[in-house]
Amino acid sequence: MGGAKLMNEKELADSFYTSVAEIKKEISKVIVGQEHAVDAVLTAIFCNGHALLVGVPGLAKTLLVKTVAQSMDLDFNRIQFTPDLMPGDITGNEILDEDRKFHFVKGPLFANIVLADEINRTPPKTQAALLEAMQERNVTVVGQHHALPKPFFVLATQNPIEQEGTYPLPEAQLDRFMFNIALEYPGYDEEMLILKGTTGAEEAAATQVLGAGNILQYQQLVRQVPVTDAVFEYAVSLVRKTRPGTPQADPLVNEFVSYGAGPRAGQFLILGAKCHALINGKFSPDREDVKTVAKNVLRHRLVRNYKAEAEGMSNDDLVNTLL
Repeated sequence: MGGAKLMNEKELADSFYTSVAEIKKEISKVIVGQEHAVDAVLTAIFCNGHALLVGVPGLAKTLLVKTVAQSMDLDFNRIQFTPDLMPGDITGNEILDEDRKFHFVKGPLFANIVLADEINRTPPKTQAALLEAMQERNVTVVGQHHALPKPFFVLATQNPIEQEGTYPLPEAQLDRFMFNIALEYPGYDEEMLILKGTTGAEEAAATQVLGAGNILQYQQLVRQVPVTDAVFEYAVSLVRKTRPGTPQADPLVNEFVSYGAGPRAGQFLILGAKCHALINGKFSPDREDVKTVAKNVLRHRLVRNYKAEAEGMSNDDLVNTLL
């Protein structure tokens, strides 16, 4: 019985490895480069987590999310966040019908993948409604709870340079994002391919590879991946180094950080490492898998002090030092 179960898990792991390779192949038809961002978004999805994509305009943040949704048979909604967006605009509202009875009309949050475009452009009240949806997987309207579909992911985008008219995300909401994914400018060859592929008559599109049932199954598989105590100890040690004023704090953290990462960071380090191992054909993660996901997990969980900002010490610099 145990042998049969092990074989089934191995077959499922092989199926996961093959499916992710197919998804990445489909995404590469539309998105040139940005392999680390694609890997990170897929890892977040298969860990049942949310991701924040940060980059200057024109780096295909929105296109990446739409393409990921295209490669999976999932309901997809895009919400353009603006200063006048109200909670009911995203959750839905109670409407009085012709029979003078109220019924609930679902908002755009009721989808499997929700693209929250320029999330920092909407007021705190609407961000709070999104926060509940991300954490509880349901929304509350007029005291009634409405469950969101499964699977459910928020993939949000944020422009780091234009801060006029924005509302900074509260730390509690940032902590709900499993990953903060930084998108970089493409290389010369990649930019040549982008221009050639996007200025012609034909428009590339990704075809569907997976459905909702497959994704839920793979999420369970990620949870079942065994982890050694050495990897757990490494993840715990890494998170505890980020907390200033504690015995385990790194000297650089004591100098430049006001607040470090909480326990949720350790949970996401382990889950991300498990998924990264499976994506690369391994059945158990090692320290290198933890290191690979560490920047995406930690960069938005370190609150720098004034000295760090004055001396140009970025969150990525701090995480690189810790690693």
